[in-house]
Amino acid sequence: MKKIKALLKYVFPKYTKYVVLHVLFVVLSILFSLFSLTMAIPFLGILFDNQPMITEPAPWTLSTSALLHNFNYYLSQVIMEQGKVQALWLISLFVVFTALLKNLFLYLSRYYMITIRTGVIVDLRNMVYSHLLRLHMGFYSNERKGDIISRMTNDVNEVEFSIMQSIEILFKEPLTIIVYVSALVYLSPELSLFMVVMLPLTGLIIGRIGKSLRKKSVVAQTKLGELISIIEETLAGMRIIKVFNAQERMKSRFFNHNKEYNRVLIKIWRRRDLAMPLSEFLGTLVVVIIMWYGGKMVLSGSTNLTSQDFIGYLIVFSQIINPAKAFSNAWYNIQKGRASADRLDAILRSNPAIKNSADAIPITEFKDRIEYRNVWFKYHNEPVLKGINLTIEKGKMIALVGQSGSGKSTLVDLLPRLYDVTEGEILIDGIDIRKIYTHSLRGLMGIVNQEPILFNDTIFNNIAFGVDNATMEQVVEAAKIANAHEFILATIDGYNTIIGDRGSKLSGGQRQRISIARAVLSNPPILILDEATSSLDTESERLVQEAITRVMHSRTSIVIAHRLSTIVHADVICVMSNGQIVEMGNHYELIAKNGVYKRLHDLQIFA
Repeated sequence: MKKIKALLKYVFPKYTKYVVLHVLFVVLSILFSLFSLTMAIPFLGILFDNQPMITEPAPWTLSTSALLHNFNYYLSQVIMEQGKVQALWLISLFVVFTALLKNLFLYLSRYYMITIRTGVIVDLRNMVYSHLLRLHMGFYSNERKGDIISRMTNDVNEVEFSIMQSIEILFKEPLTIIVYVSALVYLSPELSLFMVVMLPLTGLIIGRIGKSLRKKSVVAQTKLGELISIIEETLAGMRIIKVFNAQERMKSRFFNHNKEYNRVLIKIWRRRDLAMPLSEFLGTLVVVIIMWYGGKMVLSGSTNLTSQDFIGYLIVFSQIINPAKAFSNAWYNIQKGRASADRLDAILRSNPAIKNSADAIPITEFKDRIEYRNVWFKYHNEPVLKGINLTIEKGKMIALVGQSGSGKSTLVDLLPRLYDVTEGEILIDGIDIRKIYTHSLRGLMGIVNQEPILFNDTIFNNIAFGVDNATMEQVVEAAKIANAHEFILATIDGYNTIIGDRGSKLSGGQRQRISIARAVLSNPPILILDEATSSLDTESERLVQEAITRVMHSRTSIVIAHRLSTIVHADVICVMSNGQIVEMGNHYELIAKNGVYKRLHDLQIFA
C-alpha cells in the first residue's frame, strides 16, 4: 500500500472530485454488469422448464431477496399470460438495456480518468521544473543533464501510467471482485468458501514474481538517463567529434550503453509479461476446480443450488478472472512506476541550499560598498577560497586576475549567492547577503560571462530576458550601447530573428554583444564581467571592449580578466593565487611591486 500511496499523492486533493466521479461510475458499471450476467439464471430456468412460478409479490424494500422475489413474480406473470418465448424476449431486452448502461457508465468513468491522467502529468512536470529552478548550482555539478531530462520525460510518463493503474487497483478491480464475490456468496455460501480460499493462493504466487521488478526498473531508468546524456553531449560537441575523428569512439560508447539498457529491459519485460499467462493459467485452474467441486455438490444433492443456479454461478465467477488478471498486471506496472517515482522524488527531496532566511529583507538600491570579510569556501571539503578580505566601493572598477583555478570565478559567484560562503560573510551596505531576499539581491546585478548564455529565441527576447514589459525602444537603446544594433539590423528579421540553439547562428562577438545588451537593459548598479573578451578575435574584442567601457560608466564593476590590457585602468586589481589575494593595488602600483602581477604582465607582453 505504501507504493500506491506514494503515487496517489500526485492525485489528491486536487483531483478528488474527478476520482469520486470515476469511482461512482465504476460502481454503476459493475452493478449493471452483474445484472446482465445474472439474467442467465432465469433464462436457463425457462429453457430447462424449472423456473419457479411466484404468484404473490413481496413488499418493496432495498433488500436483495425482495428485489429477486418481485422480479421472479413479474417474470412468472409474463410466462403464464404471454408464454415462455415472450419471457425469453423480455429477458434478452433487459440484458441489452443493462449492457448499454454498463458501457455508458464505464465510458464516463474513463472520461473523468482522462482529466486525472493529463492533469497529473502537467502538474508533475511543472513541480519538477519549478524545483529545478530553485536548486543551487552545486546540484547541477553532481548530476548529468541527460539523466535530469530523462527524469522529466520518461519517468514522468511512467508515473502517470502507474497512477492510472493504481487508481484502477484501488477502486475498479477490487470493487468488481467484491461485488461479484458478494453475489457468489449469496448464490452459494458453501461453494464460495472454497473459492475464497483458492483465490488468495493464486495471488500470492503471482505477487512473489514481481519482487525484483522495481529494482530492475531503477537500473533501466538510470541507464536511459546515461543514454540521453551521451546524446546531449554528442550534439553539443559534434564539431570536436568530427575534427578529432572520434565518430567510431562515440558510436562504440553509445552502442555499449544501449546494449546494457536493452539487457536490463529484456529482464524487466520478461518478468512483467509472465504475469498475464501465469494469472490466466492459475485462473483457469481455479475455475476447473470450482466446476469439479460445485458439479459434484449439485449431482450429489448436497447443496440447494439448481443446475441453472450453478451455471449462473460459473458465469459470474468467470468475470472475476479478468479483474484478477488486470490486478496482477497493474501491480507490475506500479512496481515499475514506483521506481520512476523514486527518481523524481530524489529531485524533489533535494533541498535548495540557497534559501531566504526567516528575517530576510528586500533591498532596492546599492548605496555604499560591498565587503568580503574573512570569506572561506569549500567544494567537496576542498578549500577553494581561503580567508578573502576585500572592500569594493560604489562606482569603482575592481579587477580579478590570476591563473586558472585560483578562485576568481568562485569569488564572483558568491556575490549573487549562486553558492553560499562556508565561513565568513559578504555584506552589501553593511547587510549580510544571506539576510537579503535573493530575488532583490540578484536584481542589483548584471552578469556577462566568458561563454555567452543565450536561448533559442528572438534577439529581442534574449535582450529583454528577465525584464518584464520591455519596449522595442528600450531594447534598441540597450543594443546601441552594446555595439549590437547595426549587426542586428543586418540579420534576416532584425530584432525578431531566431538565433538558434545557444545563439549558434551568431558569431562569438555578436553573441557577447547580445549578452552585454541584456545586462544593459536590466540596468544593474553592479556589473560582473567574467572574462567577457578572452575568447574573441581582435576586431570583436575591440567592439565588445568599447561596449563594456560604455556600460561600466557610473556602475560598480567586478571584472575577471585574462588579458591584462583590458583592466589597466581598473581602480583596484586583485591578484589571486591558490584561493587567496596575494597582491592588491592599481596597475602602476603592482608593476612597481615587481611581484606576481609584474610577472603575468611581462609574460603577456613577450608572448
